[in-house]
Amino acid sequence: QGQLVESGGGLVQPGGSLRLSCTGSGFTFNMYAMSWYRQAPGKERELVAAITQNSSTRNYGDSVQGRFSISRDNRKNTVYLQMRNLEPEDTAMYYCKARSTYTDVIYWGQGTQVTVSS
Repeated sequence: QGQLVESGGGLVQPGGSLRLSCTGSGFTFNMYAMSWYRQAPGKERELVAAITQNSSTRNYGDSVQGRFSISRDNRKNTVYLQMRNLEPEDTAMYYCKARSTYTDVIYWGQGTQVTVSS
């Protein structure tokens, strides 16, 4: 059974930066597309960023374009989300998702909280 563990969340001031990490185990990491989602209280979960298995394609949500960057290291079974110029509106629980492009198997992490506040 696959597992994803996120880390790196915390409290940061507006304009600050954070880097989230998500490490996978129990599945062949380099065969899965990876993505980050977030969910704020009272709102639906939304896609933040996504990256293909070989990092050839990266996509971002409109609200984070130009501020966030997704990357992955398949040797470490880890995907990263570098967040810069954070805004209070970025406050949410951030979740990592793995999706197999062959079987449509999906794994979710437990989430890491990001709070942007002065």
